[in-house]
Amino acid sequence: MNHDGYALRPVGRVESPLTDPELAPKQADEGAPEAWLVFDERVARAVRDLRPGTDVLVLTWLDRARRDVLSVHPRGDLSRPETGVFSTRSPHRPNPIGLHRVRIREVDGLRVRVAELEALDGTPVLDVKPVLDGER
Repeated sequence: MNHDGYALRPVGRVESPLTDPELAPKQADEGAPEAWLVFDERVARAVRDLRPGTDVLVLTWLDRARRDVLSVHPRGDLSRPETGVFSTRSPHRPNPIGLHRVRIREVDGLRVRVAELEALDGTPVLDVKPVLDGER
């Protein structure tokens, strides 16, 4: 098995009012705003069946995260015990992939408006997957 690396090509980017990582909510339910997923023309056929009212999982590349962090104090609270990042939602991790459950509000060509997305403006979008019935 070759572990030298894997090539990922973003399919789009996030347009959001969130620009400062220090001021952004840590989770969607902590005041995350609506945002737009803006897709590249090369994936237009993949976007065409997205519909308002649908819940989807958006995978992002947290491009401003550190990749050398293996443990953190959850939520930056030094009174909490240091915890391995695989047991946290920290953006700082060996492969900083963001996972966001959002509801589609509007589809306008290659632009998809979603509710409560805590990703920063310009964050690369890697993939979108439907939420299957029974998942939460």
